[in-house]
Amino acid sequence: MTAEFDGFSGAGAASRAPSERLARRAFAACALLAAAAAAAVVGVLAWQTVAFFAEVPVARFLTEGAWAPFSEEPRFGVLPLLAATAQITAGAAVFATPAGLATAVYLSYYAGVRTERVVSASVALLAGVPTVVLGCFALEFATPALERLWPDVEAFNGLAACLVVGLMILPTVAALSRQALDSVPRPLVEAGLALGASRGRVVARIVAPAAGRGLAAAVLLAMARAAGETMIVTMAAGNQARLAWSPLEGLRTLTTFIAQMNMGDAAPGTLEYRAVFAAAALLFLLAFGVHAIGRALLSRPAPVRSR
Repeated sequence: MTAEFDGFSGAGAASRAPSERLARRAFAACALLAAAAAAAVVGVLAWQTVAFFAEVPVARFLTEGAWAPFSEEPRFGVLPLLAATAQITAGAAVFATPAGLATAVYLSYYAGVRTERVVSASVALLAGVPTVVLGCFALEFATPALERLWPDVEAFNGLAACLVVGLMILPTVAALSRQALDSVPRPLVEAGLALGASRGRVVARIVAPAAGRGLAAAVLLAMARAAGETMIVTMAAGNQARLAWSPLEGLRTLTTFIAQMNMGDAAPGTLEYRAVFAAAALLFLLAFGVHAIGRALLSRPAPVRSR
């Protein structure tokens, strides 16, 4: 494609017009600005993180089970924050994946035209709800409902955060899963129906295997978004840095700690301040890794296997 445009660029007077050259330079400047912004983000994270690890060993940071940066003897074990982030991300995926996949299958293969429009609009509306509004929903609805089911649940708990973060990423799972399902060639579906298979059997035996990589990528990309969620987790799960394996207890995630410290609790240049960047760098690596795996799956569609 690039070679074709390079060869085409020299043909005709229009391609050599000042407006054409100006547009090309403007597009190049925008592309360079995006690359420079990404490099600046990575550079700032790397600079402050290296300064932090010059004072705190990496092994201690990753394996110690206590996080107390403001105590008399500061502890910088990120394991409680990392475990809480993993719990919220996995819990949200558990709630969002079945509902999102079912929504995508229904919209692609079962819903009528009018129903498809209404449901698609509802899913799009849910995707546009600000996360702070979902955080209020967690406080006013999810947590009271859990308290009626489990009286011992804490006011701030991981389960409410999982439920509402799952609600937040459900449109992402549904939209990306629908794209994966719609990418399956229609003649394959029509052939299965022509052979007498039910619609559900065609979806399970033909469509799902063919779109398997895309469906897995949809879940992974949604999990990458859930890992970086801040407002819902801060409002619903609380701010307790501890290794709590019960979803009914309060948690502190990496994003909650970063948000708290950016309110002025740590003076610039201190070890506590640099700990923010170390936590942010870890979160960046985790989210980037999950996102990269999802994109890799999207770029390699799975072939349909005959059965």
